[in-house]
Amino acid sequence: MRDGSAQVVRNPVLPGSHPDPSIVRVGDDYYLATSTFEWCPGVRLHHSRDLVHWEPLGGALAGPPALDLTGCPDSGGVWAPSLSHADGLFHLVYSNVSAYTGGFSDAPNYLVTAPSVHGPWSEPVLLHARGFDASLFHDGPDSWLINLVHDWRPGHGGSAGLEATRYDRAARALSGDPVLIGLPPGDSWIEGPNLYRVGDWYYLLTADGGTGYDHQVTVSRSRALTGPYERDPEGPLITARHRPDLTLQKAGHGSLVTTPAGESYLAYLVARPLGRHGPCVLGRETALAPVIWTPDDWPRVPTGEPALEVAAPASVRREALPEHTPAPGAPLADDFDRPALGVQWSTLRRPAAPEWLSLTDRPSHLRIRGGRAPHSLVGPSLVAQRVTAPRCSFEATMEYRPEAFQHLAGITAYYNTRNWYYLYVTADDRGRPVLRRASSDRGVLTVDEAGGIPLDGIARLSLGCELDGGELRFHYDTGSGRRPVGEVADATVLSDEHAEDVTGGQVRAMGFTGAFVGLWVWDLTGRGHHADYDRATFTAEG
Repeated sequence: MRDGSAQVVRNPVLPGSHPDPSIVRVGDDYYLATSTFEWCPGVRLHHSRDLVHWEPLGGALAGPPALDLTGCPDSGGVWAPSLSHADGLFHLVYSNVSAYTGGFSDAPNYLVTAPSVHGPWSEPVLLHARGFDASLFHDGPDSWLINLVHDWRPGHGGSAGLEATRYDRAARALSGDPVLIGLPPGDSWIEGPNLYRVGDWYYLLTADGGTGYDHQVTVSRSRALTGPYERDPEGPLITARHRPDLTLQKAGHGSLVTTPAGESYLAYLVARPLGRHGPCVLGRETALAPVIWTPDDWPRVPTGEPALEVAAPASVRREALPEHTPAPGAPLADDFDRPALGVQWSTLRRPAAPEWLSLTDRPSHLRIRGGRAPHSLVGPSLVAQRVTAPRCSFEATMEYRPEAFQHLAGITAYYNTRNWYYLYVTADDRGRPVLRRASSDRGVLTVDEAGGIPLDGIARLSLGCELDGGELRFHYDTGSGRRPVGEVADATVLSDEHAEDVTGGQVRAMGFTGAFVGLWVWDLTGRGHHADYDRATFTAEG
């Protein structure tokens, strides 16, 4: 029997790749939206009744026309969604970034609406492509779109500040010309703007310092919506930039929510590096912090720093809480008995569709038809889920009958097209099945072509991997016990820092997504030779 004692929020509340959180409360329900980049479905949604327990709802954007990720670059796609509620409708604004290198940013911003967070979501409305990190602010009957203005011109720093444009909710369209927001002195490159009104003040929350270890949430205020704004004299609302000893780093990109009892909380992103300012394999995650209001009307996080545990809303009592999430160490198993993929799964650059994926062709199995080469930005056949803990394991049982060396199927520990590990079954030059391992490290391919494990007469086997901090191990089992495959691999290849490539001040690749584990099938003949997966289990060990 639960004792009714006080609750705590344990951070990160959304572990694994769940960055850029946008939080909204409707009645007694809280909803969180996070970025998904090149993964489908777009915009991950979570629901809570208490800010302590969070239930995954899957993605809002199933595919075209709302979201087309064909050819999307690594760490492109859906950036910084904004979830809000007005006129009985959820409003979801998001960018679909198709290019970000060479000083340019191709980031059209779209809007969809729905009467329920579960949908159905409307046809998308193109708002503009002047900049990214767009959010909607509802001020009574009026609404405004707030966004960074991207400046591609060399020597201009990449940003022309923030702008606000009226949005007509009835017409579902922008109205009038954008107006530049009067920012505090020195605020040139700031991102993730969210606007709030409390009494006579407009409060502007922004992210600055980049998305790395200098990241922070700042707050400014003004009596007028477009400014001029003054920065909180006490400094950032939250940051870890001066505390490299903290477990939670990169604190930034925040949004505010108020409980029915009037308590304020900040949802923001964090990362858990390996060592002091080390690589972040789990990517950027979502955390919460309580916010107090000072007598002179400034919102403040009491410590100004991210914490692993913070107080839950005072009204939360233990006996009323549903257990939405499994306990640490509890396996998340999928026997593929349902008619659709579970909400833990994502697919790379294309939605789950009958032309390449089926849960009915062979009952109680996931059939995946082989897709294109691993460095291709079009037509991959990869079904994966986020790595959510520094120590975890993933295992899948599969049946596969390759007919040529162009046929490959197995499991992967994956970051992006240039950084991954792959344990797979293929055929050797004599057509015999063999188990091999391959990897790509910043685009450099390594294959154990001279090695491999013969699988003559074996059509069914289990493949698995274990992540332990910076170490990654693979194994297989044909029914006679688990056996290792290859040497211990460097898991930091799957980190945000390793994926990022900035040369001579020019961005060549970003690292925004964190690591995934999943089921990957290639058919380099283009005929979609399939593999069947009977069971997949992910276990987070804390």
